[in-house]
Amino acid sequence: MTSAFPAPGVPAAERGGLRIADRALARIAAQAASEALAEHAPEPERLDFPRASADQGKRGLRLRLGIDLPYPVDIAAATGAVHHQVVRRLAQLAGAGEPAMLLVVERLVPPEPGGLE
Repeated sequence: MTSAFPAPGVPAAERGGLRIADRALARIAAQAASEALAEHAPEPERLDFPRASADQGKRGLRLRLGIDLPYPVDIAAATGAVHHQVVRRLAQLAGAGEPAMLLVVERLVPPEPGGLE
């Protein structure tokens, strides 16, 4: 009878590994971006949920993240916060290193007329 567990002393590289699905990494990235945007948007409910795709190729993790931003906003600060939060959450939840990230601002969302004065 064979054991389901490797023999003691087998190097980690020979025991196998864990690969997280691209769609799971994309979902983590989109949720992290949403969390960061909630801090920079006066009306975060007016922004669409971020759109993300991930690809784990030979060169590492690559992300494409499409976001909406409120208008007016400090774009550099908002996108920097999104980038930082996505990298932090991917490392925390998936053990991923820093990805190559394409962050695209797809829409600027003006405030509701008469909403912010």
